[in-house]
Amino acid sequence: MKVVLQRCKEANVKVGGKEVGSIGAGLVLLVGITHNDTEEACSWLADKIVNLRIFEDGQGKMNRSLLEEKGEILSVSQFTLYGDCNKGRRPNFMNAAKPDHAELLYQRFNEILREKNITVQTGIFGAMMDVSLINDGPVTLILEK
Repeated sequence: MKVVLQRCKEANVKVGGKEVGSIGAGLVLLVGITHNDTEEACSWLADKIVNLRIFEDGQGKMNRSLLEEKGEILSVSQFTLYGDCNKGRRPNFMNAAKPDHAELLYQRFNEILREKNITVQTGIFGAMMDVSLINDGPVTLILEK
């Protein structure tokens, strides 16, 4: 499982021109799932994400977590995180999980985040989405389990 995390001041996702998710300050998560991912990976990543000290304290140091900031999450499924571009000119997505497996784990990942008292908005799994955000920092990290 792979997550690209971006700290944001605000963010939203639209499908077909209609907004389906929107948050204020917090994190945008682009979530990719591969074949052998499990619920354990979802739990580990969710715990890591909400407790990462990547928000500034009063001295301007990254010393506060999403939980401490009471921030929100915009979670967007992103199978292209498992695109392999080593050969040829077209990405190979064979490492991305099949949609039925990926969707179940993606939904479970978001449930685990919500169980931690985090507001989680999402896009629509498998849809073409327009994601907008105002980056804060910018702070962008890649997490993998």
